[in-house]
Amino acid sequence: MELGGVGIWSMQLRYGDAAAAAQAAAELEELGYSALWIPDVGGPVLEAIQNLLAATTRTVIATGILNLWMHEPAEVAARRAALVDQYGERLLLGIGVSHAPLIDRDGPGRYRAPLRAMTSFLDKLDAATPPVPVAERVLAALGPKMLGLARDRARGAHPYLVTPEHTATARAELGAGPLLLPEQTVVLTDDRSAGRAIARGFLSGYLALPNYANNLRRLGFTDDDLAQVSDRLTDAVVAVGDEAAIAARVAEHRAAGADHVCVQVLTADSNTFPLDEWRRLAPALV
Repeated sequence: MELGGVGIWSMQLRYGDAAAAAQAAAELEELGYSALWIPDVGGPVLEAIQNLLAATTRTVIATGILNLWMHEPAEVAARRAALVDQYGERLLLGIGVSHAPLIDRDGPGRYRAPLRAMTSFLDKLDAATPPVPVAERVLAALGPKMLGLARDRARGAHPYLVTPEHTATARAELGAGPLLLPEQTVVLTDDRSAGRAIARGFLSGYLALPNYANNLRRLGFTDDDLAQVSDRLTDAVVAVGDEAAIAARVAEHRAAGADHVCVQVLTADSNTFPLDEWRRLAPALV
């Protein structure tokens, strides 16, 4: 499985109408995007993956991420093997530990020792019949310990809600071999003020999650930046602007050591597939 270029990270491909998602996936493949990434907060994520695999012929379909608290490793391994048999080696498992406020909401105290939980999950994937190959899994990793595990036990890392500066730090931690596949959120617009408002609304929910907040603090952002969702923070994490501005941000990640960048497009209506934006961005990114 080769993974370079630029992909699309999309909540709509996961939670939108399945027929519309399949149609969008086929078009995104024709536009030249090399991978499609979908999130997971429980539920039939691998069924959504199958929907996208069936709609495409060469694009990598990836979980960004599969929430390890919400799935049994043996079941994931068996389901993955069946999908690979049917559609070829185009399924990349991105695996993550999620966030304590989300996991503990339905079972207080469930989220604990995330590094140990990830190690155990990987051990069980290795012990499954058949196992999930190391070359076909990556880890959602932000801090040095999880990045080290991604280096040693997976094909690389898929950091989310990060900056090019984090990409440079992650590349140094991973070394030259493993894949580094950051997500980059964007708003395609000529109205910077309106674009920032969309970006700020998007960020406000994520900043309540400790893993993201702590990672941004490591990158030099202050508690005031986080509390106010400052312009400095917003501009660093979300690329707001025209096609050239977004292409420039993707290029910054590549220069910092990314092998592949997956772009998440925000619009004023998060329930709508951003088809026009995906089409407009393709000539600049692909």
